[in-house]
Amino acid sequence: MLIRSVIEKYQLKHMVRYLCEVASVSRSGYYNYFSAKSQEQRKKKDQKDEIAKEIILKAFHFKGRKKGARQIKMTLAGQFQVVFNLKRIRRIMKKFAIICPIRKANPYRRMMKATQEHRVVPNLLNRKFKQNIPGKVLLTDITYLYYGKGQKAYLSTIKDGSTNEILAYHVSDRITMDLATDTLLKLKKNRNFKRAKDAMIHSDQGTHYTHPDFQKLVKKLTLCQSMSRRGNCWDNAPQESFFGHFKDEASIKKCTSLEELKREIKHYMTYYNHYRYQWNLKKMTPVQYRDHLLRAA
Repeated sequence: MLIRSVIEKYQLKHMVRYLCEVASVSRSGYYNYFSAKSQEQRKKKDQKDEIAKEIILKAFHFKGRKKGARQIKMTLAGQFQVVFNLKRIRRIMKKFAIICPIRKANPYRRMMKATQEHRVVPNLLNRKFKQNIPGKVLLTDITYLYYGKGQKAYLSTIKDGSTNEILAYHVSDRITMDLATDTLLKLKKNRNFKRAKDAMIHSDQGTHYTHPDFQKLVKKLTLCQSMSRRGNCWDNAPQESFFGHFKDEASIKKCTSLEELKREIKHYMTYYNHYRYQWNLKKMTPVQYRDHLLRAA
């Protein structure tokens, strides 16, 4: 019996040595991994990770909007006064399968052909989106929204290029001309919007923006008008980026009516402007960054 036990120990030792060589692991490291001290350390680390997970989940679900690692970091600091580095947040998210929305590539939408009465204007903006002056660069566009059981609506927005703040928006179940003009009228009614000197509104060459009614209203608001080059979505990239984030983060597919959709969009716009921290805005929200620029002026 004693001889058999010695043989088994020898075989086990030989097998461990062989497997460590195959796995390129030292035998001391192998035995240390299974030591009582090492197991206790791993247990303590798991307990700390569980606590960190609960804190991260608070930021992840803050205002009912799922977020990525950068958003979580900024929300933790801005709303909960907790500082975690990105590496730790990403490790915890991976460990506990906390998955953030991943933006899908948005295929280029074919533009509607303008009639002869419509007028295309030059690209005056030339991708100079960030001018650090609130109310100077206004970006506008229209996107479609599918919700409920195959229902379709349209969202028109005007975004401040310097602060990323959504200054005005309009929702409709029809893609008529007033989708764009009503958005301009809502911009006019926005008390927080202060038009800067030489302010311009930039869009693509869609029918809504080349239409005489829209262009007349732009002039009435004393704005310059600029348009992207034909077929070049990069000329209005920040606006396209907003639509991408919006469709990932807003719960539009769950809405069963146009009124419900409008309420969800209203809630999201408040969240986006006042609570959604952005890395390229010095980790501030759009409204915070707007106030920051105005104080610095």
